[in-house]
Amino acid sequence: MSELKIRTRATGACAVLPPGGLPAVTTPTGGTVDVVTAVSAPGFNPLDLLYASLAACMVLSARIAATRLGVADRLGEVRADVGGEKAKDEPSRVERFNIRLEIAGDLDAATKQRIVEDAETICTVSNTLRGAPALHATLG
Repeated sequence: MSELKIRTRATGACAVLPPGGLPAVTTPTGGTVDVVTAVSAPGFNPLDLLYASLAACMVLSARIAATRLGVADRLGEVRADVGGEKAKDEPSRVERFNIRLEIAGDLDAATKQRIVEDAETICTVSNTLRGAPALHATLG
């Protein structure tokens, strides 16, 4: 069994909601994203950010899977389209995530399918969502 490689990088997010404004999210590494709430506004809403995290993790995990399978040199573009189905009852939540991976490159269908399956088990975000982690909110 392969060892898990631990990388040290500051992670996390801080969202600030000014009076009458929209949230802005920053990361410890200096990343920023403005959050939108209007239906037709361009940009990310909180649910988009959740889907984006899963999509980004899946494409990166697909590359890791291809490397582990020894086919990274034949891997082309990898695209993940992620959406979901919200529950119709309370509490508000996503009850199903739909992930569609497109894998280009000189790979047969069986290898592409293996990459998809392996990526899902490698991806920290998919593993976290599947595991129902504990949430703990405090007043700061």
